[in-house]
Amino acid sequence: MFGTALSQLRYGMAILRNRRIRPQDLERIARDLIATLAEFGEPGADSALLPGQAGAVDPAVRRTVTERSLRATARAAARHTAHYRRTFDVLGLDPGTLTPETWDRVPVTSKEALRGLPAAFVSAASTPALMALTTGTSGTPTTVWYSRAEVEIAVAMSTVSAVLGMGLRPRHTMAYAGCSRATLPLLNVEESVTRIGASFVQIGTVDPAVALDRLAAPLGLRGKAPQITHLTVSASYLSALVEEAARSGWHASDFGLESIGVGGEVLSDPLRERATTALGARISTAYMMTETLPSGGTPCTEGHLHHTTEFGHMEILDPVTHEPTPPGAVGIIVQTPYVPYRDCTLLLRYATGDLVARPEAEPTCELAHLPATSPILGRWSGPRSIAVPTRSVLNLLESEPDIPLPARYALVDRPGDPVLHVLVRRLPAAALLGRLEERATAAGLALDGIVLHDDPATLPPTGPVRADLREHTFESARPAAVRVSSPA
Repeated sequence: MFGTALSQLRYGMAILRNRRIRPQDLERIARDLIATLAEFGEPGADSALLPGQAGAVDPAVRRTVTERSLRATARAAARHTAHYRRTFDVLGLDPGTLTPETWDRVPVTSKEALRGLPAAFVSAASTPALMALTTGTSGTPTTVWYSRAEVEIAVAMSTVSAVLGMGLRPRHTMAYAGCSRATLPLLNVEESVTRIGASFVQIGTVDPAVALDRLAAPLGLRGKAPQITHLTVSASYLSALVEEAARSGWHASDFGLESIGVGGEVLSDPLRERATTALGARISTAYMMTETLPSGGTPCTEGHLHHTTEFGHMEILDPVTHEPTPPGAVGIIVQTPYVPYRDCTLLLRYATGDLVARPEAEPTCELAHLPATSPILGRWSGPRSIAVPTRSVLNLLESEPDIPLPARYALVDRPGDPVLHVLVRRLPAAALLGRLEERATAAGLALDGIVLHDDPATLPPTGPVRADLREHTFESARPAAVRVSSPA
């Protein structure tokens, strides 16, 4: 274990001094964690010291580390990227004098700026190796370049997270049902799963009937669970699986799923409950973005989303003025991923557009030492997105069996509050409309009315969801009469 201890020491010193991280150190740490699993069956007591597992830190130490990290990241961006070199020159900013209190002197970076000229954010001191694209469901796909070292670091950290966070073990099989064009998440999942000794199955966003058939099929592999045990999926595609399971008569006992990880979209409370019942697995969700990896957020038992401070600096700002959001108010997440975790595409104060509310009071939960927000409420698109957030609309609609999943809806502006148009299974639906109106009022949604449609052609244009990124396959699901029953 001496080699691993040395790797942990080198990793810690790199972070404290903001020096380059050796990917082989993180890989050694991840390999030792896997070896510990093989020998003892569970992680060691020192797993809290691993990357991404940090506990409470003295506030003075945290502030010192934050200041060093911000200065090092700003210095690298100003020296080596065209965008920030010009920005710092025009403003006369010295990266070496910035502090957490003066960090707001750095202008916020918009998505539009990154999308418009991604090469201007690529460090001239790096070697770009992988172009990662976002799915583009909320607009033009965003391009982020990663170096080989960044990819190796991300995989090693993903391996640690899969062992400690997801409880993945060699007997498990993970299926990935995300968009195959999401290169970085797909690579991370496949590499981390197989390094643990578990098995990996690529499904993609195929016809939900085909996906359910694969999830239910016996694997027949020695040393493995009888069926796929873990699933990674977007929220809208999960809702499509729930809809297809109900339509085709699938039951939770048909599957061997233990855990479903959901990301990329807002996961409503009703969908979580319906998916747990339909597929028989616990549902977990976390917050992560291609642009700001490895910074992210983890939910706690009290319902907050807690954001890591180890990998980046997070702010909650007003989406228009970029002033700090006060407690109890809604703002957007603004992230600065730190060097040395990032060395290729460098971003300072990147406006993610993701809406969250700041808690009115300080949390007292198990993750209270980390900055907390509400779960993601939706994406900023103007004042209406705060008055009628995506999470509230999905909580309203996805609890109703008479509304097909994924829920299709449109908010149409009127003088005053918008009108919510919803696709339902059939009309008339007076009872459903009454329930929706009553619950919308109780939830405080600023709506001028709700209109139901049973024909997609009459529904105003709706926004795309990740489940719409359907991938073609020559497969077809087996008829119900010839399905293979799950092993006992």
